[in-house]
Amino acid sequence: MSSSLRRGALAASALVFSIATLAACGAGNDAQTLQIKPDNAATSVGDIKLQNVVIITQPDPEATGPAAISATVFNSGSKAQTLESIAVDGADGTAEIKPAEGDGKLTVPAGGSVVIGGENNATASLSSTPEAIQDGNAQKVTFTFSETGEVSLRAFVVPAEHYFAEWGPSDIPSAPAESASESASPSESASATAGAESGSPTDTASPSASQSETAAG
Repeated sequence: MSSSLRRGALAASALVFSIATLAACGAGNDAQTLQIKPDNAATSVGDIKLQNVVIITQPDPEATGPAAISATVFNSGSKAQTLESIAVDGADGTAEIKPAEGDGKLTVPAGGSVVIGGENNATASLSSTPEAIQDGNAQKVTFTFSETGEVSLRAFVVPAEHYFAEWGPSDIPSAPAESASESASPSESASATAGAESGSPTDTASPSASQSETAAG
């Protein structure tokens, strides 16, 4: 995807997505919270309602690292439900789902809500970003719950930049230039190489100096 198309997709998505609304959705379980209108992909099946569903990819368009799924899940029923899986069309397998605390399954309490994505919240991530998932797409995402079953909708795909940076993948590879092997500047490397080739003095005596001392003795 060209940079101009990428910027256009991001700008369009930013207009329809509100981080403030996403955070507010997880602030409580009262009637006012449940009446917040979605700013992004949303749907409901039975007692389950999904709002602000977004797929967030790596900030580098060439990277194929993990992608994150951000969403707010409401359960208006009288029984808690477990989020069994999240599948994205074009991705191999399902997302890895982790609750905000512990290593168990992610449970949406009765009459409550859960925020997926962002600091101190539950997370859902794909191990890699396949070519089929491109920034600017509206990708089909299917959430499967213990009682309600499958709930599907189409969600925007956006890079982890600007508004979406804090909701994106937690594993973003560092630029190669930051690695230890490449930390020395080109001029420093060239100087070191030139010194070695010209036979400049080092901390140890050169072979010729040792031979001169032997001859003098």
